[in-house]
Amino acid sequence: MQMNTFDPKVVSNPWMFKTFLGAVGPRPIAFASTVDSDGKPNLSPFSFFNAFGVNPTTLIFSPSRRGRDNTVKNTFENVIEVPEVVINVVTYGMVEQTSLASTEYEKGINEFAKAGFTAVPSDTIQPARVGESPVQFECRVEK
Repeated sequence: MQMNTFDPKVVSNPWMFKTFLGAVGPRPIAFASTVDSDGKPNLSPFSFFNAFGVNPTTLIFSPSRRGRDNTVKNTFENVIEVPEVVINVVTYGMVEQTSLASTEYEKGINEFAKAGFTAVPSDTIQPARVGESPVQFECRVEK
């Protein structure tokens, strides 16, 4: 069997992204719901997400830079402004609405409304939860 190797520093980001998509699976999808400093909501799906520990309880998602122009996403800007996020688990029954929410809207556009999801107030943080999600984690951002 021939083994292929590569150096992540010399391959393109699109190639690396495609490799991750194909190699690490199945990958769970989560909605990260955040708010900006004005309280405007943002809802964005992330496939780079997972649970990493119980003690301390740790969930990680990666609001990476956009591949086409290397700019940061609204979600990243929001967690800098308000370091809180709800990680909402996405189910198969939410796939079409998730696709609608993944559209890149301008900052300040409410993806809950655009995708037809129910924004449910959180108990301990500012961002809303996705009412249709069966599991919702209210989180404070550490890093």
